Amino acid sequence: MTNPDFLLRSQYDAAIVDLDGTMVDTLGDFVAALQLMLAELLPHDQPVQALDASAVRLMVGKGSEHLVKSVLNHVQAQIGRAQPAIDLVAKYDQAQASYQRHYAAVNGRHATLYPGVLQGLRGLQQAGLKLACLTNKPAGFARELLRLKGLDGFFSEVFGGDSFERKKPDPLPLLKTCQSLGTLPARTLMIGDSSNDARAARAAGCPVLLVTYGYNHGEPVRRVDADGFMDSLVELAERLRPA
Repeated sequence: MTNPDFLLRSQYDAAIVDLDGTMVDTLGDFVAALQLMLAELLPHDQPVQALDASAVRLMVGKGSEHLVKSVLNHVQAQIGRAQPAIDLVAKYDQAQASYQRHYAAVNGRHATLYPGVLQGLRGLQQAGLKLACLTNKPAGFARELLRLKGLDGFFSEVFGGDSFERKKPDPLPLLKTCQSLGTLPARTLMIGDSSNDARAARAAGCPVLLVTYGYNHGEPVRRVDADGFMDSLVELAERLRPA
């Protein structure tokens, strides 16, 4: 782990943990729901090309509104010259409703836990930390995914991108989560996978650690301003293990 002294000299009352890209690899769910959405939007005589998972990976992490708009623009650029009469971007409202419906149906089916997540969360609990999950994913989807993957019992609070007026990287969700936990931001560790998590934590006054295996919008995560990096949640749990 980068900067282990950061953990040795600090004490925490709680941890706020991101979901997609931090605890669960949900890229397969995103691609499946988006593919079904496009099949509804495009004319029946227009073949639906398979979405490139590597392209979708760059778009996740900023909420479903951003994801759907990004995919519509991406596909529009691909088909625009050949089919100028098709305006996918203008169908955003229809697309968003379709995506939400299909995501609810596939939620968790193509998603997998990252290695070390269960052990890491158990270790954080054993260290006496209160745990909350904070994601830009809609809260209903987040709670169901946590349940499906056997993670719901770890968290006293679960908040999504529709829980507050603004999403990460705005600090408001972290500040509100700290209030719900009854902890000070300076004693509440943010654990995430992207610059969104780090920027929100910095603005809220929370220390922040990032995992190295997540999405981070396709950018190298170690370039992000964070207090440390880890390859597994187990590393953090071992550092915080009671003596």
